[in-house]
Amino acid sequence: MNRRLEQRRADHAQYKKDVKERGKPFYPFAMFHDTVMSLLVVCLIVALACVWKFTAHEGPTDADSGWLGKLYDEKADPGTTSFTPRPDWYFYFLFYLLRIFKWPDSVLLGTVIVPTIALMLLLALPFLDVARERRPLRRPVAMVAAVLTIISMGELTYKGAVAKEPTPSESIGLVDTWAASEGFTGNADALAGAKIFAQVGCLNCHSYQGTGGSIGPNLSGIGKTSNRGVEGFSNYVANPADFGNRTMPPFADLGQDNLRRLGEFLQASQGSK
Repeated sequence: MNRRLEQRRADHAQYKKDVKERGKPFYPFAMFHDTVMSLLVVCLIVALACVWKFTAHEGPTDADSGWLGKLYDEKADPGTTSFTPRPDWYFYFLFYLLRIFKWPDSVLLGTVIVPTIALMLLLALPFLDVARERRPLRRPVAMVAAVLTIISMGELTYKGAVAKEPTPSESIGLVDTWAASEGFTGNADALAGAKIFAQVGCLNCHSYQGTGGSIGPNLSGIGKTSNRGVEGFSNYVANPADFGNRTMPPFADLGQDNLRRLGEFLQASQGSK
């Protein structure tokens, strides 16, 4: 350990000597170069933003596009029930991890623990790798790790970009299959509740019989594993915050009749027959 420390001190002393004899100090030379380069990058971003803004026309059609694209697509509809939320492109890799690590057993592992460990290793790398050798061919372990990381991130980003979500019409087409599998074919209110479940965006977060997202729990067989009952499910869906769930949005606007049908559907979901 002492020899390693002495070697690092000797290397640092040699570095200072080399800088004094042949190089330039960080301040003000390198700092000035970094400042100028940062200013050029900011100016480029501002210039591109101005080109995008002033060459496009107000409107969502392709005819309104400027040199760098449209100002906006169709305006957001706050009352939509078919919107599928998607992250910005640089989070596609994490978005796709949600499809690999399913709720509730491993979603925390895939979206929090693994990325945090990777970030900590990245922060620790300068302190772990103190060798002076920097030629890529002489550092096979580091190069292989870097290449595998780039490939993994690229693959996950691509898969996240092309991942398809079920549309409401596709989901409604599965209602009869759900009813046969869960055993509520003869329950008209449960069938109506299943159609509401497929239409209002529940599958964006929850999965049911292998369809949907994995942000929230799988609701297949929820009526068997939970003792809420029809009224309990209806009240929970109306305002989850009352039951300690501040992540799920409220659906009280659906009205009492539709909430009761949803409750019937969830209660009738007793697991595959």
